[in-house]
Amino acid sequence: MTDNTQTILSGAPQALKLKKYTLSTPFDSLKTVFQKRLIFIGAHPDSDFCLAEPSISRQHAKIELDETGCRLVDLGSKNGTFIGDIRVNDIYLTNHTTFRCGAVEITFDLQSETFEVAISKSEHFGRLLGHSVAMREIFGLLERVAPTPATVLIEGESGSGKELVASAIHEHSDRRHKPFVIFDCSAVSKDLIESELFGHVKGAFTGAVSDRKGAFLQANGGTIFLDEIGELSLDLQPKLLRVLENRMVRPVGGETTYPVDVRVVAATNRSLAHEVENGNFREDLYYRLAVIKIDMPPLRKRPEDLPLLVEHFLADASAKFGRPAPNISFSTMQKLRQYQWPGNVRELKNFIERASLLSTNDRVETRFLSTNQDRAPNENKTAPPDSYVEQIISQQMPFKEAKQLVIDKFETAYWTKLLDVTHGNISKAARLADIHRKTAEYIIRKLNIAIKPPPGSDEG
Repeated sequence: MTDNTQTILSGAPQALKLKKYTLSTPFDSLKTVFQKRLIFIGAHPDSDFCLAEPSISRQHAKIELDETGCRLVDLGSKNGTFIGDIRVNDIYLTNHTTFRCGAVEITFDLQSETFEVAISKSEHFGRLLGHSVAMREIFGLLERVAPTPATVLIEGESGSGKELVASAIHEHSDRRHKPFVIFDCSAVSKDLIESELFGHVKGAFTGAVSDRKGAFLQANGGTIFLDEIGELSLDLQPKLLRVLENRMVRPVGGETTYPVDVRVVAATNRSLAHEVENGNFREDLYYRLAVIKIDMPPLRKRPEDLPLLVEHFLADASAKFGRPAPNISFSTMQKLRQYQWPGNVRELKNFIERASLLSTNDRVETRFLSTNQDRAPNENKTAPPDSYVEQIISQQMPFKEAKQLVIDKFETAYWTKLLDVTHGNISKAARLADIHRKTAEYIIRKLNIAIKPPPGSDEG
């Protein structure tokens, strides 16, 4: 038996009892307690253990708890993961082990407290598919949560399947025969969003020619899915909070309030905890929404799911286009595993459909990927605007996802130039951008922009 003792309990899903652990670094007294089966270490701001240090890769390593113990896996980092002078790729940690990611020393310590993780025995939940433990852990949580009335917050990158999670929750609840209403907070103008959510009465504003039910009343008895909740403006957030607390809705311009019986599921491609920290999202609303929080992993973090997803999408494409499904070779599957899939499962689905139509010799070919996977990671950032837009359109990318890519491109160019002008002085860059320094630090970490030392400094 290892230090990380786990007990398999009876019933479905399989329940694992695991020990909490801490990771700490000596140079800045960073110490974090984890009670997750899988965590990622890296410079990417969404890493569970984020280290904004030049020697750390964006996705440097992961720690995964399994039936043997605590497994440390290097994720192909540039500067490696070491224990002592030995570079390691995959190793089980013992209590009080110190390892090094790049130039950063990290100490691993097991705690006495335990936590429980439910692992589903199924490879699907609703229309969600996954063989990986990461996905089956989500399925295990959903199997427990879906039948309850609990409010759920889903976080994850665009294309990772957040809407499928919301739909599956509804389908596996006692509300499944009632309405499932999707409301995209990013798709409605600020002037109309209150009316669209809560309804309005005739004459409430110019153009209100009749009474209209809002999304909450339309979903009465069922489930409302608030997509892109992070886009909701600060002035509307307290109004939504009151509805969640009181379960009463008052249409715009009206004096009568109406009771609503709805289950709320929300989703965002942002980290709402970071948005709260930066003053862009109300803390009380965040905790009201995040009763149960589900983090959807990007496809690049679960490559073991590729074969299952590819097989599923090939069958779908075959039925859709009325032609035999093409074959996929081992070498092609390996290339698909190595590709980063910035558009996640949605991009994979689009690729399979495109390849099914255009491939010759009944074989899936990786040349039909939306971008050349041999291209340098930052090459697209310098693409001319017209060709960039043409590239996006050729990928059949949804508007919302395309818009976010363009915004990311602009932010990278803006902050790279601003930091160049200010010689890496974040405080000065924040003043010029007219935002708080803490917000600037978060954006710079999110974009993974390297800060050059000022001229004449001794830093290398």
